Amino acid sequence: MRPDARVALQTQAPADFAEAARLEALDRYDVLDTPREEGFDALVRLIRNIFQVPVGIVSVIDGHRQWYKAWEGLPSNEVPREETLCETVIRTGEPMIIEDVSRDPRFASNPHVMGEPKVRFYAGVPLLTREGHPIGTLCAIDFRPRPFTVRERDILVDLARIAMAEFELRRFVAVDVLTGVLSRRTFREEAVGALGLARRHNLDLACIAFDIDHFKSINDHHGHAFGDRVLESVGKIASSSLRGSDLIGRIGGEEFAVILPHTDKRGAAEVAQRLREAIATHHFEVNGVPKSVTASFGIAFFDDQVEGLDTLMARADEALYAAKSQGRNRCIFWHDQNELRHSRRRVLKAGHIVFNERKSTIDCTVRSLSDTGAGFDLASSYGLPARFNLLIRSEGIDRRCRVTEQSQRHVEVEFI
Repeated sequence: MRPDARVALQTQAPADFAEAARLEALDRYDVLDTPREEGFDALVRLIRNIFQVPVGIVSVIDGHRQWYKAWEGLPSNEVPREETLCETVIRTGEPMIIEDVSRDPRFASNPHVMGEPKVRFYAGVPLLTREGHPIGTLCAIDFRPRPFTVRERDILVDLARIAMAEFELRRFVAVDVLTGVLSRRTFREEAVGALGLARRHNLDLACIAFDIDHFKSINDHHGHAFGDRVLESVGKIASSSLRGSDLIGRIGGEEFAVILPHTDKRGAAEVAQRLREAIATHHFEVNGVPKSVTASFGIAFFDDQVEGLDTLMARADEALYAAKSQGRNRCIFWHDQNELRHSRRRVLKAGHIVFNERKSTIDCTVRSLSDTGAGFDLASSYGLPARFNLLIRSEGIDRRCRVTEQSQRHVEVEFI
């Protein structure tokens, strides 16, 4: 949260349109909140080994945060955008080397410089698309001041080019390496085709969204190697329980989605329940000790109100959220609570929550938008007022809102 008084909130500057184009470019890579991948992890290891630094990062930046696709040496995989030194690299599109950050007046008061982890050395270069949009950064960070030669900077720039080549390559990868199910992009492409067929021929179609319960706790308590085993097993369990015509993809770290063509409500319920039971009864073992794992399921159906895949998956996600809030390890059908939401289009836009008589703003990333409301992500919704203005400069939008649903990092609003 930061003061932002006397800002011409409805003025659209060239920077607003540049940021909108940058976020559109980022959206095309469909990388936000995707699982870790070895190609990017290998780049981080190279950064640490070549430059002998404790921290290496490959990141992308959306409307409100810097999210790490790969990282080592830091406890968290994202930071608020307003706190990251990489914001300057994104804004200029140029490499930035600071041998002692604490002596640079631009960053000396940064919370990550003044407090933990006490950053002292920073070297960051932009990840540039072919069109020149800086969608993220590749960084080397140290907790002590150090020199950085021109040769070292050139090596970092080359590593950034390799990172962008990885981003380009992953757009064409069809299968998630760890789980063996479809990658997120391929799943979406094939699911769109299945929806089009169902629409043309008036066929039944269902969507199931599910994820592993308390997965972060599994990783924290038993290690990422065991977490990977769980993911691999869940992918195999789900794939073996589905028909050849069904689609299953890994959508996020521990989240999966299934498209069931020619499937009515009863059939989808049977599939979801079968998957839930198969996961819950699977035998896992940690150091010789049995360990059970469960998953929660949300089910939605294609109908005349479904404009496309985003609407259908939003319904399944909403039902999944309900399953978790009702105790987890269960299957829940989507029920319409706010039909107006489902006419929204999927977007990725920089937004600002404006309140306190326009003296305060919070950055957010708008993920869905219509004439009647929006859904957006933010670093934390704690302390968010029930009513405020949502500002999207690139769209010329400045609308009064009220909160209709709220979780820790996601908020749904309707315009009033």
